[in-house]
Amino acid sequence: MPSHAPAHAPHDRAMVLWLSVGQLITWGSVFYTFALLMEPVERELGLTRAQSSLAFSLALLAEGLLAYPVGRWIDRGHERAVMSGGSALVAACLLAHSFITSLAGFYAVWLGLGVAMACTLYSPAFAVVTRRYPEGFRRAIITLTFLGGLASTVFIPLSAGLIHALGWRHALWALAALQLLVCVPLHALLLRGAPGRAMPTAGSPVDAPAARAQSELGRQLRSAPFLFIGVFVVLMMAVTSALPAHMISLLRESGLSEAWVLIIPASIGVIQVLGRLLLFLLEHRFDVHLANRLIPCLIPLGLAALLAGGGHGPAAVVFVLLYGLGNGMLTIVKGTAIAQYVGREHVASLNGALGLPSALGRALAPLAMGLLWSAERGYTTGLWMLLVASIVAMAALLAAQHHARRATRHPH
Repeated sequence: MPSHAPAHAPHDRAMVLWLSVGQLITWGSVFYTFALLMEPVERELGLTRAQSSLAFSLALLAEGLLAYPVGRWIDRGHERAVMSGGSALVAACLLAHSFITSLAGFYAVWLGLGVAMACTLYSPAFAVVTRRYPEGFRRAIITLTFLGGLASTVFIPLSAGLIHALGWRHALWALAALQLLVCVPLHALLLRGAPGRAMPTAGSPVDAPAARAQSELGRQLRSAPFLFIGVFVVLMMAVTSALPAHMISLLRESGLSEAWVLIIPASIGVIQVLGRLLLFLLEHRFDVHLANRLIPCLIPLGLAALLAGGGHGPAAVVFVLLYGLGNGMLTIVKGTAIAQYVGREHVASLNGALGLPSALGRALAPLAMGLLWSAERGYTTGLWMLLVASIVAMAALLAAQHHARRATRHPH
């Protein structure tokens, strides 16, 4: 535990709270703002929906490709350089975005933003708190996601207002300034004193612990719980990445007024935080593994409601409640599954190893939604694809829990 954390506390609440401010700003100004930028960029650059969707997919692909090296850097104690440098890169790319005049430039800035997201979003932040607070990482992660969960609620109306008042190019200047003036100094100051690598034990050869650690990491990467969690994480991340980029357009097509088109996705953030608050307050009364099994069920239930009701009236409300609660708590399940069912010692590297497959799933899902869209059926085919993927993901998590229990009962 770092020196600035109280000895009696499972985690430093002030540190985690400030770290979550950076999550709020970065998720909001990059991930959730893309849906608002998509249509004006399409109009100005003359792009199709598939072409604009590919930019977001490229960002997710770049994020995933960098996940493993970023995880290794964090495991080696370089979290401060990773996250403060990532915030600086977000600012630079948002500023560059405001000057794009071609499809190539559009793709280039989103590739850069993908690299920056790998260094700044939940995966590196979760690794930071898991390494610093090994006895209280789950509570720290839940706390960390409170403000992060409000990113859509804060930034969808904020970014929409900036775009309306300033135009989308100058709106990006304001978002870049938030990164430069808040997130960069916050990470640079907050992440001092990172824990480094474990020191060798007395009497052990200097390279023996490193060799044992590498061997253990390799064993964990090949284990059944890790592989099943990989399927679960990849599919669920694909589902939850596909929807935000198309949410505005999907709701507009359902015939809702423009006010509701903004209110519904913005309210998902509030519901996400409510779900995390309920989990924070009540999870000690329930078996954590039972909770991990039940939470992912809310995603397919929300999608089924949206499909059944066509996005209208009560169906949209049911979707917001189920999907918002499920997505809010699912972030905790995804963020803690490796530590709970595989191991904690190499958590950043293990989560990073899922970066490439997760990137492929997250990159292909928004693109697939764009390709499957048609003027006659809208997003119906794409929503069915997401429903099937979420059900398969639930089954994979159940299998991971089963194998982890069996490994505990019958250790090799």
